[in-house]
Amino acid sequence: MINGIEHTAIATPDPASLAQWYVDALGFVINYRGKTAFFVKAPDGTMLEIITSDGDAPETAMKTPGLRHLALATTGFEAELERLKSLNVTFLTEPEIRSGNKVVFFTDPVGTILHLIERAEPLP
Repeated sequence: MINGIEHTAIATPDPASLAQWYVDALGFVINYRGKTAFFVKAPDGTMLEIITSDGDAPETAMKTPGLRHLALATTGFEAELERLKSLNVTFLTEPEIRSGNKVVFFTDPVGTILHLIERAEPLP
C-alpha cells in the first residue's frame, strides 16, 4: 500500500546553497546533510531532497509536461507575499484570487516553480 509522497527532489549545482535558501526564505529546516544531498523539512513535515545536478537544466514553463510546481500552503497570504517580495524572489504571476483562493507563482534560485496558496476552503 502506498501511503503518500515522502519527498520531492530538486537538482541543483549547489545543493547546500539551495537548501539554505529554503531555510532562509521559506522557514524549512535542514533535517539531513549528506555528501551530495540535503533534505529540508517544512513546518508541516513535508520534505524536499536537494541533490547535485548533472548537466544543464531543460527549459520549462508553467504547463510543459512533467512536474510543474510545488504548492506551498499558507495562512496570512498578504504578509507572506510581502515577506517574499522583500527577499526579491522572482514572481511569475501577479497575486490573484481564483475561486476564492489567494494564489501567486514564483521561483526558487534554480527556477523551480513554487505556488503560494491560501485556500478559502480546504480540499476534501
